Amino acid sequence: MKNPIVVGVNDTEASQAAVSWAMRRAAVLQLPVILIHAVDDRWSYENYALIDAVRKYGTELLEKARARAVEAEPSVDLEAKLVSGSAGYVLRKQSRKASMVVVGAGESWFGAAVTDRALQIAAVAHCPVAVIGRKAGDDGRRGILVGADGSEEATQAVAFAAAEADRDGQDLTILHAFGNPLFRVPKGMPGSELAERAADEERVILSETAAGLAADYPDLVVHQVLAVDRNPAQALTEAAGNARLLVLGSRGKGAFKRLLMGSTAHAVLSQLPCPTIITRVRR
Repeated sequence: MKNPIVVGVNDTEASQAAVSWAMRRAAVLQLPVILIHAVDDRWSYENYALIDAVRKYGTELLEKARARAVEAEPSVDLEAKLVSGSAGYVLRKQSRKASMVVVGAGESWFGAAVTDRALQIAAVAHCPVAVIGRKAGDDGRRGILVGADGSEEATQAVAFAAAEADRDGQDLTILHAFGNPLFRVPKGMPGSELAERAADEERVILSETAAGLAADYPDLVVHQVLAVDRNPAQALTEAAGNARLLVLGSRGKGAFKRLLMGSTAHAVLSQLPCPTIITRVRR
């Protein structure tokens, strides 16, 4: 049996968009879909009436989500599950046998993005995680953007993005943002060539990241972009404004190995520009 796409379901518009996005993907790839609603009933211990009410609400929520999903893509093999536990714990466990986990982005609250659950799930899942905003339609969006920095995580993210772009007939843009320097040396002064030399080294990293894609995907159009003196998260967010999809590795070469998610991925998910997939390193 093919590994399913697992979708975390709640009562937000972003969650509905996530279900729709997952069903379209499943129809194209001929994958089954499992809709999951996590009921975190730990705080209602021994309050049986409240537990029953919460589970009833969750069941009704799943039934509505399932009905919309079937109407959108009736050919997809679909299952719905109500599972006890926190969303992070439940989806992490489900991710072990999933091809992808799909969740909606956080909702706006007093002008700020509340993305804590999406971030948590993207950080701990064992498979790629797609985070979908409430306006995730493909209308007018073109191209797939992937962040690169020479790390193992980024290299695998580029391979994932290339496969996506080739299958969907989209151009692939590989963006490597060369971070802001801590200081500048005026042109003509000793050491002023260091910035240019560093930029040249980063161009080599970008070229090496794209090497081999032409052999694997001869019809794929690949653009290489080096964003000099730019914060990586800001550069990616701006470049992905009209993109069909953004792909990122879970951590870059600047992230501490003990961290589950790098600062760039964390920052991008906090200001989600388009449907975004966080990939995991395959050992």
